[in-house]
Amino acid sequence: MAGYLSETDFVMVEEGFSTRDLLEELTLGASQATTTEMELVQRIGVPASKIIYAHPCKQIAQIKYAAKHRVRLLSFDNEMELAKVVKSHPTAKMILCIATDDSHSLSHLSLKFGALLKSCRHLLQNAKESHVEVVGVSFHLGSGCPDPQAYVQSIADARVVFEMGAQLGHRMHILDLGGGFPGVEGSKVRFEEIASVINSALDLYFPEGCGVDILAQLGRYYVSSAFTLAVSIVAKKEVLLEQPGREDETGSVPKTIMYHLDEGIYGLFNSVLFENTCPTPTLPKKPSTELPLHSSSLWGPALDGSDCVAEGLWLPQLHVGDWLVFENMGAYTVGMGSLFGGSQTCRITYAMSRVAWEALREQLLPAEQDGDAEGVCKPLSCGWEITDTLCVAPVFTPASIM
Repeated sequence: MAGYLSETDFVMVEEGFSTRDLLEELTLGASQATTTEMELVQRIGVPASKIIYAHPCKQIAQIKYAAKHRVRLLSFDNEMELAKVVKSHPTAKMILCIATDDSHSLSHLSLKFGALLKSCRHLLQNAKESHVEVVGVSFHLGSGCPDPQAYVQSIADARVVFEMGAQLGHRMHILDLGGGFPGVEGSKVRFEEIASVINSALDLYFPEGCGVDILAQLGRYYVSSAFTLAVSIVAKKEVLLEQPGREDETGSVPKTIMYHLDEGIYGLFNSVLFENTCPTPTLPKKPSTELPLHSSSLWGPALDGSDCVAEGLWLPQLHVGDWLVFENMGAYTVGMGSLFGGSQTCRITYAMSRVAWEALREQLLPAEQDGDAEGVCKPLSCGWEITDTLCVAPVFTPASIM
């Protein structure tokens, strides 16, 4: 959660940002899925009236927590959830979460969340009979959606639900476009392309001045490229490939090298599980082109055979204690990591170029303090000064995550 708050922004309890145009007129909200996150945004001064508890399936205790802390905007996608809210938080205002066609996305949230379009009128009617006002619609196409037109269909479906709500007397004024927007170079679809398609659809179905607040959850877009992960090799072993009669050009039996890391798919590499990614490491120092490459795989610390971070890699011979670097590790990593075996969580080190540091210091430190700035705060690393020794972006220290 990061950005700027304005008087008309909403903070969505899960991971979200409020925006009319996704790029051109950015303002912030944040969406949390737990009471811990709700407590966090309230602690930094966000008023309860600007918070949306966006998880569509909540514990009764969580609903009561929202009521106690005067958070009135909650999401739902089924009758049982609505009944729980009516009983535990009767003054709440609801946002109806609808299903999408996310069949081409890396993560399929509609397998678990979202009401089908044909069920929406019944849910809206049920809310009306329960004297609960539905004030908006939300959807989420999951992460890595390669088809911007899927947003057009979901926005069109939302327009239909808005019209259903108006017919039943609901005053709906919130549309949440979900998240999962790409935030790294090389994505199948650029964020600018998605934003352009979304803005065109909004102009058609929710034009400027229609009285609807447009929200979008831009957490992944903001933080994906902000972190670089560095992990160390804690063990290794060579495994012969069991293919009788097969020898390589040197006459030896082919083998592969298994490297064991201090992080795995149940921690910072959970994207392997949830999004079927294949993390590819780089090395802190460029290896000689004359060094041979070996068939390699990376494994996490869990005591099961599923904790495989990556296979089919070709790497030079590495050793215990060597470091591997993974870029674009900002989204769903630190926040999703578990304490495997009671081990410590990763250490975060902040680094920037000297040029960036000087520019930032001018913005943060008053002119009269500038003379003492070096004694007050110093950059932990000036990456541009060591790029000749790196084969990664100019930000690296041998810590756990940056």
